[in-house]
Amino acid sequence: MKKIRNILLSCLVFLPSLLSGQERTDTLTISLDQVTDEYLDTVNVEKAFQLNDYATIGVEYAYGLSLGNFNPVKRRGMLETPLNVGVYFTHYERLFNTLPYFGLQIGLCKGQDGYRFKYDEKDGTWSSHVDGATEVTYDYFEVPAMVLGHLDLPHFKLMAGGGLYGGYRYKVHRVGESSLGFNPDFSDTFRDYERKFDYGWTVKAGIGFVFDPVELHFTGRVRYGLHSLYDPDYMSEYYYRFAYPFDILISAGVHIQLTKRTGRTARQLRLQARESVYHPEP
Repeated sequence: MKKIRNILLSCLVFLPSLLSGQERTDTLTISLDQVTDEYLDTVNVEKAFQLNDYATIGVEYAYGLSLGNFNPVKRRGMLETPLNVGVYFTHYERLFNTLPYFGLQIGLCKGQDGYRFKYDEKDGTWSSHVDGATEVTYDYFEVPAMVLGHLDLPHFKLMAGGGLYGGYRYKVHRVGESSLGFNPDFSDTFRDYERKFDYGWTVKAGIGFVFDPVELHFTGRVRYGLHSLYDPDYMSEYYYRFAYPFDILISAGVHIQLTKRTGRTARQLRLQARESVYHPEP
């Protein structure tokens, strides 16, 4: 009975239109004076996940592993570098004002790199050395600049990208063996043939957990220097030697959103509500 009653009521509602052969034209009429900001704020506009162009600033700490890359080849160990911190500014934006998958990131970092050679515990000897030094740690400042690709969900994001960096080594510490010719006067002093300036390429990838306006990022980053640690001809003008930085950095950081990441602002919502009142969809 209830179903039949609902059908009869529906027929009564649409019967005048059917008899006249015309569409219903009765609509809600609202004067301009009635459309205030307070009224528009009450209009229910459906919200969907929409990523905006937005910016963040954050701090990251990284634990580093330095390998170094030598030519002629030397057997290297793994130098652990625990003192790496950086401040990053990131701007996420739409490519061609359409694709919200790109961003630009620039940072100011203080870190460590260097190299360590392998030690043979059986023989009690080092695989190699540089002027008696078996382990060298440099402290540096650097400015990395990268292009990022990212894929965002409401509370999660994937990131990957790469770019270039430029740096300056301001401090050195060496460990060596006197039997290999190590001079302790250079334990914490740069030699004339060592290069303080550095540059190269860098890539990074990671994930982020988003709790607007805070983002927690966990990333891995690789640095590869294109400028040798020392002058190639410092020992011989005929036989060149090269040594390039090669570092892996595992980092965790907190980034704060400087502008709104998703959705529409209050002003945009009022404009959309106004459009829905004056230009409703047929």
